[in-house]
Amino acid sequence: MNVRTAFVAAPLLVFAYGVIRILDGLDGSRGPGLAWTAGHLAFLAALALFVPIFWEMRRMAGRKAVATVSAALGTAGLLALTAQFAIDIVIGFMSADHDAMGVLFDRVQAVPGVSFVVYDGVPLLFFAAQFALVLQLAVAGRVRAWTPVLVMADLLLPFFEKDLIPLGALFLLVSFAPLARRSVAAVSTAPTTPAAAVSR
Repeated sequence: MNVRTAFVAAPLLVFAYGVIRILDGLDGSRGPGLAWTAGHLAFLAALALFVPIFWEMRRMAGRKAVATVSAALGTAGLLALTAQFAIDIVIGFMSADHDAMGVLFDRVQAVPGVSFVVYDGVPLLFFAAQFALVLQLAVAGRVRAWTPVLVMADLLLPFFEKDLIPLGALFLLVSFAPLARRSVAAVSTAPTTPAAAVSR
């Protein structure tokens, strides 16, 4: 999958996670079960796509030190979130019902350092890096001034109400669409090397 596709697919996968999460909660509780697992797998797939997205945004920002640090911190947050969602899936498989999941979550989070690294601290770097990179692109004139506003809306909505995740994902999709076009433009206008010419 190329970076252009990642810019579009990642928000759509987050959207899918948000919708599945809502459907999973219609019976009054979330997990365990097919919806719990499917939603978490969708978000894990989105996280995997954010790796090339972060580093492509860093390239678009001119590979400057601030952009590099932002991408690196974002990747660290991404890895923490990956661990969090992987734990969620495993606990879902291990639990007979929602109450049993709660017991296992308490045990995991009681391990020293896990709460900060996997749940409450390091994952925030993933969200902060998104905004930082888009803000740098806006300052450099690579994206419209409203783009960081939409990204910030996407990041903040779940903190107010997690059922708004699908709406935030649509904001992110609108924000990432120009980046997808710019990424493709950069590739299509790149000079052809002799090696590339021979391979054709």
